[in-house]
Amino acid sequence: MQIASLQPHPDTPCSAVKAIQVLLRFRPDGALLLDYRIEGDMVALRIPDPVPPARVDGLWQHTCLEAFVMAGEGPGYREFNLSPSGAWQAYDFRGYRDGGEPAAIALSPSLCGRSPQACSLAVALSPLPPGPVLRLGLSAVIEETNGRLSYWALRHPSGRPDFHYTGAFALTLEQLA
Repeated sequence: MQIASLQPHPDTPCSAVKAIQVLLRFRPDGALLLDYRIEGDMVALRIPDPVPPARVDGLWQHTCLEAFVMAGEGPGYREFNLSPSGAWQAYDFRGYRDGGEPAAIALSPSLCGRSPQACSLAVALSPLPPGPVLRLGLSAVIEETNGRLSYWALRHPSGRPDFHYTGAFALTLEQLA
């Protein structure tokens, strides 16, 4: 089990969020469990109401939790977009922003909890790209009630936020055999 902490991009701070953490662990069947937790003033954030899990494009335009998963050195990777509402989407890329076709998978994210101080969401990612080593980029887009967006990630490039940036795949995990 690992815990990863996301950092805000320096150009997009959000005083309403105190922390965003992701708990990661593998299930015996090889699925990667991600448990995202946002801590802060949830009243100041635009968190969508729960809906039945369904594929939806454009989730990154609002509050959205994301995972980018690459086998080894890539160049291909899969992007997972997860809304606290239960909506989700996954895309396959051949290389840096090359492709973006919907991945042939099904997910069922679940909103684990919501209070005025925190919101959490859990999801099991499967199937994962084949290979013994995975590189992950974990990120989040947070929307405040005034519409302002902040961008959070394990690592940011200089300049504009870019979750597809190869350097953002900053976490290495060994898959279960």
